[in-house]
Amino acid sequence: MPGAGSLEVMVAEDLWKVYRLGQIDYPALRGVSFSVKKGEYIAIVGPSGSGKSTLLNLMGALDRPTKGKMMIDGVEISKLNDKKLAELRNRKLGFVFQTFNLLSYMSAAENVETPLIAAGVPPEERRRRSYALLEMVGLKGFERNRPSMLSGGQQQRVAIARALANEPQIILADEPTGNLDSKSSHEIIEILRRLNEEKGVTIVMVTHNLELTSYCDKTWFFRDGKIEREEVRNAK
Repeated sequence: MPGAGSLEVMVAEDLWKVYRLGQIDYPALRGVSFSVKKGEYIAIVGPSGSGKSTLLNLMGALDRPTKGKMMIDGVEISKLNDKKLAELRNRKLGFVFQTFNLLSYMSAAENVETPLIAAGVPPEERRRRSYALLEMVGLKGFERNRPSMLSGGQQQRVAIARALANEPQIILADEPTGNLDSKSSHEIIEILRRLNEEKGVTIVMVTHNLELTSYCDKTWFFRDGKIEREEVRNAK
């Protein structure tokens, strides 16, 4: 696909995640191995409880594996302390969630600026970048609107702009269209597709909507904590 390269930006080796529930060990991931190349667009699908979101949390350095290796840009994240993990997330990763996770008391532009504050970007540059990103996702003129003044699709566009604020090389999206109607869903996926094809952003997306996998280079079918099979889309 356009923008895809051979550089591996994520690699997992024999990845396990086991939760302790009382006296019982519950394995959410069971020895998952994979690689994600720069510029790929990957969908993860599967039934509820199959381990999709657990895997995305490990890929996003939001959690640590019980066993195995999770590497981002060649760095094994399980060996990083919390401060280094936070720095890695802020520099390399952008997150888009089903529930938008916008701060209700902030405007759209202020929500987009939040990662830039953590990165120490000066106020004028933060504002310039937030306005440019909102324009890119089709929200020019909505910069001062609070989330309550925006539709669900518009709120998700703000969330995507926020995910792009620090120019991450990877976006992790967990059911980004789960709370949206069909029209808004396809608009959001189209924005992600453009980012992937035109900007070369690597995207890994958990979705329950099989229709949306047609936008992706690969689809991983998840079941019982494992990648059961992989489908690769034919090149155009």
